[in-house]
This record gives sequence, structure tokens and C-alpha cells, in this order.
Amino acid sequence: MKTPTSTQAPAAAPPAAAGAKKSLFLLFLPVLVSVVLLLVPVPEGLAPHAWHFFAIFVGVIVGLIFEPLPGAVIGLTGVVVIALFNQWLLFSPAELANPAFKPAAQSFKWAVSGFGNSTVWLIFGAFMFAAGYDKTQFGRRLALILVKYLGRRSLTLGYAITFADLLLAPFTPSNTARSGGTIYPIIANLPPLYGSKPNDPSARKIGSYLMWVAITAACITSSMFLSALAPNLLALALVKSVVGFDISWGMWFIAFLPLGVLLILTMPLLAYWLYPPEVKFNDEVPRWASSELEKLGRLSRNEILLLIFVVCALLMWIFATAWIEPAMAALLVIVLMLWTRVLNWSDITNNKAAWNTFAWFATLVALADGLARVGFIAWLGKEGGQLLQGYDPQVSAVVLLVAFFLLHYLFASTTAHTTALLPAMLTIAAAIPGINMPVFCLMMCTSLGVMGIITPYGTGPSPIYYGSGYLPTKDYWRLGTLFGGFFLLTMMLIAYPWMVMIF
Repeated sequence: MKTPTSTQAPAAAPPAAAGAKKSLFLLFLPVLVSVVLLLVPVPEGLAPHAWHFFAIFVGVIVGLIFEPLPGAVIGLTGVVVIALFNQWLLFSPAELANPAFKPAAQSFKWAVSGFGNSTVWLIFGAFMFAAGYDKTQFGRRLALILVKYLGRRSLTLGYAITFADLLLAPFTPSNTARSGGTIYPIIANLPPLYGSKPNDPSARKIGSYLMWVAITAACITSSMFLSALAPNLLALALVKSVVGFDISWGMWFIAFLPLGVLLILTMPLLAYWLYPPEVKFNDEVPRWASSELEKLGRLSRNEILLLIFVVCALLMWIFATAWIEPAMAALLVIVLMLWTRVLNWSDITNNKAAWNTFAWFATLVALADGLARVGFIAWLGKEGGQLLQGYDPQVSAVVLLVAFFLLHYLFASTTAHTTALLPAMLTIAAAIPGINMPVFCLMMCTSLGVMGIITPYGTGPSPIYYGSGYLPTKDYWRLGTLFGGFFLLTMMLIAYPWMVMIF
């Protein structure tokens, strides 16, 4: 009996060694990509330092896609490398020839510029809102109320999950926190009431349907509201930086409203037809929700205060932007939550996700701005515009929009997708006469949420639902293709004409 044991023990080593080699390869892959690009001859018409900056930028994007290290570490590394080697990566010969120009000081100023960006602070502030929802359990209460009144039938339960996400979306900039952190923990308790178990044929009783509706709802609401997805706010900053076009909260909401309402109302039914649950009716779910609500009791003082604060923030974001910067409105609400003890200072300092996102987005904003600073974006727009010359502006706009949507298959992060492709697409479109840039910008930005449905890694909550055991791989890819195609088609047929009409 000892012989088989002795022969089996070393068998575990090769997979471990293979895993270590793979990790090492992924760690050096961004460096390898950057080095290869640095060795490629500089394209005609582009300054050498701009090409070198782009080489480092691509390495950062590769790092964000494969994540051998946390995204914030990858972004910070790229910023530090560019700042240290500023004479070859950041500044033109004309700037360096100026005796009054101080490269070291200016490179540091550029490196930390993202940390002073108002959008980055707005994202950070909104994460504190999510912390308030979690601590007060107000988000859980909202979801349970909807389940209580709409949970008797599988279809209405699908609508309850959708409406729960819809109610939380305007105030929760992280769809991972909103859907993965608030919605998923609730609905994960529902399938067992029907005898529906993960990684089991019984998953199709209702669990598969509920999980698919939840992730699809998260993608739709992420497109409906500017404040419902963190990369939306990043896209806002990039549009302003590249094109000079300001997109307000209200403008975003109105632009996507007709399509958003249509998708919210039809998606649970569409999933009910294409991925039907075996169980159609059950009385246990609303009774369970009622018992959970009884445990929560009446609205607490902190829940009432949080509700007042988030409504005030939303009103300021929509109606008071002429008097108060949205990021400042968020900071004001955070101060009020701290003074009223809805949150404690330790809730701020211990929120690793918020600080991680803060550092990550700050470095990405600096890198994206750097592409424009060195002249790469202007060059890319000129070259892309020349390639599309002679085509109808509307055809060119559609080609760019479809390409932007489908290229999300290559990204495991909406943030990385936004950072890598949005500036280039905007610059190319701006160089083509006849394209309605406000509409084009809105179409690009509002597509960021719905495109997350196409893959099991397309947006933050996707891996959570994919790993639930209720959505087999083949089902996820099939449904992702179907729903992704439907979302893209409806954007072209409904959202685009609507935006052209009102903007």
C-alpha cells in the first residue's frame, strides 16, 4: 500500500510548478509587451517620446487584463516608471530645451495629478455611501421588501430582483458592491426554498433563472445611471479630457431612459422565455422575506438619516451642479454621516475597496491624460480619421460603436476597457467631419454597463454569479451572446435615434 502513496505524492508537484511558471509569465508579460513596443520603430508622424509613453501604457493595460498583481499596483508602477524616465517618456525635446523647465518637478506633478481629480473623489465618496447601505442594512431591507410583495411567482421574483437593483443603482457606484455584495447574498437564500441546489441538475428549478436575471439587471442599471458603475465616472473624466464635452447626471439619465425602461421591463420576461425556471409558483419565498423583515424591525435612526442623506446627494447631483461640485456634494454627505454617526471614522479608514479604487482610478486618470499630453491621442485620431475618410459619418460612428462593444471580449475589467479604448475611439470620431460628437460620446459611455453581460468576466459581479454553481459555462456564454447581441441591437435601433433627436 505504501508504493502507490509514494508514487502519488510527487504527482502534485508538476501542477504546482506549472502554476508558478504561469504566474511568473503573467508577471513579466506586461514588461515584455512594453519592451517589444519600445523596440518597434516609431510610427511616422509621431514623436518618439509619445510612442514610448504608449508602450508603457499598453504594458499597464496588459497588466490590468491579466492582473498578476492588484490593479492599483500595476497602475502605480506605470506612473512611477514614466515619471522616473520622464525625459524619454513624458516630455518633448522642446520642453526639455527650456532652461526654466524643471522635469523632475513637472513629472511628479503629473504623476499625482489623478489624485486631485474630482471624479476620483466622487467615486471614493460614493463608496462611502455603499458602506452606509451595508452598515445600516438599508439596502438589504429594500431588497427584502420587493421580494415580500413580488416573490410568489418566479417571474415576479425576477422583477423583484431587478427592481431591487434599480433602486440601489443611483447611489451605488460599484455594481460589485450593489449586486454582488447586497443582492446576491439575499437571492442566494432563495433557490434552496424550491429544492434548487448549485452544481446540480436541480439548479434549473429556479436558481439558474434568478442568478441570470440578477447579473443582467446589474448590467442594465449600470448603463442607466452615471453613478451606478465606477467606470462610468472614469468615462466622464475621459470624455471631458479628450473631447471637452461635459456629461451631467441628468443628461446621461435622459439619454438612456427609453432603452433603460424597455430593458428593465422586458429582461426578466425575456430570461423567463430563453432560460425558463422549472418552478413557476411558490408561497415560501414571500413568507421567508417577511420573517427576515420582522428580524430587521422598524427603520432605525441611522437608516432614516442615510435615506435623507442619499436623497439630498442625488438632488444636488441632478439640480445643483452650478452651485456645488458633485464630488464636494459627496464629501458633504460623508461629513454629515460621520457627524451623525451613521458611519464611524474607522468605517472610512478600514474600507480597503474604497482606498484601492481611489489609488487605481487616480493612476489610470493620470495615464489616460498623459496619452493626450504627449500627443499620442491626437496622432491616433488623425490616422483613424484618414482610414475612415470617404465613408458616411453615420456608418463610421456605427462601426466604431460596434467595435468598442465587441472588443470587451478581450477585457476582464470595464475600467481597463474604458482606459484603453475610449480615448482612442473618441479621438478618431472627433477627426471625422459630420459625426454628432455629443451623441457619440453618450452612446460610448452608456454602453459600458450593458456590454458587461457578454462574458463570465465582463464586469465586477460576473464572477460571483458565474461561481454560484447555478450558471454552467456553456449556458453563460450562450446567454451572454444572446443578451449582448440584443443589447447592442436595441442601442442602435432605440437609444441612438432617441439621442439624435434630443441632443
